[in-house]
Amino acid sequence: MAYAENTSVSASKTKGEIDGLLRKHRATGFGSFEEQNRALLVFQMQERRIRFELPLPSPTEKRFTMTAHHKARSADAALHAWEQACRSRWRALFLCIKAKLESIDSGIESFEDAFLAHIQMPDGMTVAEHVKPNIAIAYQTNPMQPLLPGPKRAE
Repeated sequence: MAYAENTSVSASKTKGEIDGLLRKHRATGFGSFEEQNRALLVFQMQERRIRFELPLPSPTEKRFTMTAHHKARSADAALHAWEQACRSRWRALFLCIKAKLESIDSGIESFEDAFLAHIQMPDGMTVAEHVKPNIAIAYQTNPMQPLLPGPKRAE
């Protein structure tokens, strides 16, 4: 079940809530951009640029154009189902950012730890985009340490 799958909060209202949350936490810049199947949210805070890419569903996906009983939906019903899925995605992003900021405020983690994957480097790529290929290689080429180490042996 998707988070906020039945929300009635519009995407534009959620964007406004994200903006307000970021301003409250002293973001020095904020912007959101949308194209066909994704949205981009960018903000600056604590001398770092943070970038979230939000995948948005395509309005032509069968889950929007067809009912659960494999019957075609009307154009209005398909549009409504697609808009609902987009609203849900925006609410999930809001929750994600709010949780990270709460974690920072509560002293659970630092700003950089909370947003590490989404920090945009000077070359335009995020830390995650730089690191993910190396993680995959490390897991393919090195044995993983045990989750729980064995008992210590007396010497």
